[in-house]
Amino acid sequence: MHLPPPTSPHPVGDVSATMPPVCDFTVFGGTGDLALRKLLPALYHRDLEGHLPEDTRIIGVSRSEIDDEGYRTEVRAALERFVEPALLEPQAVERLLGRLHHLCLDADTAEGWHLLHGLLKDRPREEEAVRVFYLAVAPRLFGPTCERLAEIGVVNERARVVMEKPIGHDLGSAREVNDAVGAVFAEHQVFRIDHYLGKESVQNLLVTRFANTFLEPLWNSQWVDHVQITVSETVGVGSRGGYYDHAGALRDMVQNHLLQLLCLVAMEPPTYVGRENVRDEKLKVLQALKPLTPADVDRDTVRGQYVAGLVEGERASSYADDLGAERSGTETFVALRAEVQNWRWAGVPFYLRTGKRMDRRVSEIVVVFKEPPHAMFPGAEGGASANRLHICVQPDEGMRLHLTAKEPGPGGIRLRPVSLDLSYATTFDQRSPEAYERLLMDVVRGNPTLFMRRDEVEAAWSWVAPILDRWAESPEAPRRYPAGTPGPFAAAALLERDGRSWQETDQ
Repeated sequence: MHLPPPTSPHPVGDVSATMPPVCDFTVFGGTGDLALRKLLPALYHRDLEGHLPEDTRIIGVSRSEIDDEGYRTEVRAALERFVEPALLEPQAVERLLGRLHHLCLDADTAEGWHLLHGLLKDRPREEEAVRVFYLAVAPRLFGPTCERLAEIGVVNERARVVMEKPIGHDLGSAREVNDAVGAVFAEHQVFRIDHYLGKESVQNLLVTRFANTFLEPLWNSQWVDHVQITVSETVGVGSRGGYYDHAGALRDMVQNHLLQLLCLVAMEPPTYVGRENVRDEKLKVLQALKPLTPADVDRDTVRGQYVAGLVEGERASSYADDLGAERSGTETFVALRAEVQNWRWAGVPFYLRTGKRMDRRVSEIVVVFKEPPHAMFPGAEGGASANRLHICVQPDEGMRLHLTAKEPGPGGIRLRPVSLDLSYATTFDQRSPEAYERLLMDVVRGNPTLFMRRDEVEAAWSWVAPILDRWAESPEAPRRYPAGTPGPFAAAALLERDGRSWQETDQ
């Protein structure tokens, strides 16, 4: 069933939408790692700062046979583990624990769902309650869970569903998932979450681009040489080996996180930031990506897999050892070259890379501008280097603009690279909220700006499909790289053949 858009005075996704007075926040997978490590600590922080609706209940749903008190004990332990001790205020902890309930349900069976119906219906001010259903479960359960919610009659015009990635493993399966969820929830009620879009530095990219006039005249192919987007991790697959070996780095990171960052860099200015405007512009970028032929995939993509090495001075095992298998053809590293074929970006390459067990943990965007067209200081020591805007998404959120300056002193001119730094930690005297804190509150408000729309997800899958197909038919195995290194040598060669190199944080 499809529900019409709500008839509230604030349009769907309007950033001016206010927080509702009543909310029931149901987390399917309520005892899982994501819920205990990210979602519940995020809700605690929002409750601590008074941002949750006063009449909020949090309902954990899982197959664990525990009661409300047992669930509160688990959540208390999670808060003590994942929240900074200085921010654990006893009164706030007790307030959040008092909001908690737990139900033992299985999406594969019809048993027990009447308990959720009763809990949601039998509450004061039920007619005012916004219902958020967070699907922190395996993607195969997205459709069945939504069907159960429809069967028990708890999906109304104030209901919202949140879907975690991955949404499918290819275009066909993504459509199946979207169809199943879309049979119950209208598109304006579906929030496909990408936590990278909730990070302060990513949101600040929009502000930097569209609230400052000096960059816009330079933000195009006339002045930008290329763009680099890197998401590297020092950890291996850990307990996610079973999932990861069926997904790989391209599905796990490129199809969602990296392409979303690319969209925010390359998108045209929206009329304003709100409603569907940002998502409309992101979709245009995905649709403008140059389609990849098999020859393009062979030339412009690199896949790798880590072998044993040293990470931060500690011995790290190979991917096969982490997986407990003799061998695997799954990539743990991807580097690729993409192009946005439109007026603004024609001819500007976008280099993307991501990997596990690399030499550093960092997520960053580097916009490299063209070098000065003429050497104005003959005989000067040093040289004028290309300006770079370096945006660090994590771990140290901030922004750095690299310039060339004259080194002080008499005699000849000595040119020296310097940087103008914006560090969130030192510039703003307040805690930087975690990404989930912002995104969960946007769901409650009904603001979809930082979430992926169905057509975005399917456009992204359409673009990566030729890569997946070509890799599947290729006999070539992923290139090996030692743990604790920047990835395979072929990733460096991908840029070197264009006369460029990867920009590292300390350069």
